[in-house]
Amino acid sequence: MSQNNKHHDFLVIGSGMAGLTFALEVAEHGSVLLITKKRDTESNTNYAQGGIASVTGDDDSFDQHIKDTLKAGRGLCDRRAVELMVREGPERIRELIEWGVEFTYRWDKGEKKLSLGREGGHSQNRIVHKADHTGLEIEQTLSRRCQEHPNITLEEHKMAVDLLVDNSSGKPCCTGAMVVTAGGAEIEIIPSRVTMLASGGCGQVYLHTTNPSIATGDGIAMAYRAGAKIANVEFMQFHPTALFPATGQAFLISEAVRGFGAVLRTKDGEAFMKNYSTLEDLAPRDIVARAIDHEMKSSGVNHVYLDVTGRHPEEIQQRFPNIYKHCLNMNIDITREWIPVVPAAHYMCGGVITDLHGKTSLPGLYAAGEVTCSGVHGANRLASNSLLEAVVFSNRAAKRAIKEFRDFPKPNGRRLPKISSSLVPEEEWVLVSHDVAQIRYLMWDYVGIVRSNLRLERARRRVELIRKEVDDLVSRSRLTRGVVELRNIALMASLIIRSAIRRKESRGLHYTTDYPPTEDKRKARHTVLINRRRNLSLV
Repeated sequence: MSQNNKHHDFLVIGSGMAGLTFALEVAEHGSVLLITKKRDTESNTNYAQGGIASVTGDDDSFDQHIKDTLKAGRGLCDRRAVELMVREGPERIRELIEWGVEFTYRWDKGEKKLSLGREGGHSQNRIVHKADHTGLEIEQTLSRRCQEHPNITLEEHKMAVDLLVDNSSGKPCCTGAMVVTAGGAEIEIIPSRVTMLASGGCGQVYLHTTNPSIATGDGIAMAYRAGAKIANVEFMQFHPTALFPATGQAFLISEAVRGFGAVLRTKDGEAFMKNYSTLEDLAPRDIVARAIDHEMKSSGVNHVYLDVTGRHPEEIQQRFPNIYKHCLNMNIDITREWIPVVPAAHYMCGGVITDLHGKTSLPGLYAAGEVTCSGVHGANRLASNSLLEAVVFSNRAAKRAIKEFRDFPKPNGRRLPKISSSLVPEEEWVLVSHDVAQIRYLMWDYVGIVRSNLRLERARRRVELIRKEVDDLVSRSRLTRGVVELRNIALMASLIIRSAIRRKESRGLHYTTDYPPTEDKRKARHTVLINRRRNLSLV
């Protein structure tokens, strides 16, 4: 184990939109170390096809966007957080453009304007996009600027294992992180005055997901172990339309395709969404995902179809070039054929609790993006609010961190964790890897789109047994990225299940056959997890 001799004012964990934005904002005020598990552009941001929801159109308004977001959140949104996000959104879009992000434009009466799309749950066209690869455009632009900045050091293939917490003053404070290199050859202690957690989501806890392989819930798991408060992790959003078969990392068919006029159909051609919502194919994701799940189970089929053939072929190819090319490589011409689709785990709406300035309950630790529970998404995320949330709250976190980082003492490396250097036979890890595969199947079958008390209890018993086995082996093993990810996946599965069991209602993304759906704001509660008390309570 080595101690990083260079002091860093800011440690950023994760290279998605939230982490890169924070790094750029604070770099003028101190030294920044940005670490990422893989290459710099590998993140959930990179795979965001739709765009950023923001009020930029003449026929739109802040009030409409706020109303749409609150409606999607089913009574659990923090209105203050939603209002801040919506009202600060246009300024953040302008800043991204100034940084070099090239969005798609259109000409309107001789005037160049942003091309705006619409997705499910939105009452207006307000999705700012770059064709169907918005996330990639943002990621590459911000990453390039970070690499060019003299105060930012980017280190790839390094994974945070745990947050460092100093209790010497009697009050816990985050003082950096313990990091492992890709091959597990070295454990490094990285001290910092401020730690920014921007590590993304946890889709890999499920069998089918649109998330990349790095999305193993590391940030939420680390924060929970360190004592930071976690909330609402039972709300996993399933994207309704992943390309079938959804194996490995499922290919996403953007919700913008339905906003473009696509219709969901059964194998017999019936447009079935009219049976589930007055908004039909533009209903929010939770409604659409449950509708597809019901159609599949009632008909005994393993997918439904998305039909965009009603639009002109050239329009389709121009608006969705990547989707068109990918499907064509799968021998599906979406200009003439229906697209086979199935739901897949997509976005975690809960996470590490943060205030309006990105501060967590653990001093010295900030967070932004999918790893957080900022109050914006409530029980169901409105489409394309995720990138907006990431850029707005990472900006707010940076402004607050700039004011406060000198108040945190220089970390001195005391109370460093003990690291095991023993080796566990490889065959034991093979068995545990099989167990983690079982977790993914269990989560998909029992803690998926539709749940029940019986399914959740079965999942809880089985996952807890596997988690104990994993924790035991971790305590006796040399830490590697694979070992750490197994531990985080097992912990995240356990936390999601325990949270789901405590929510005695169907609300938003948490739908159980044992309780009727509700949107009663008077009874809305957040599921809060606090590790240091070793309990789980609704407050």
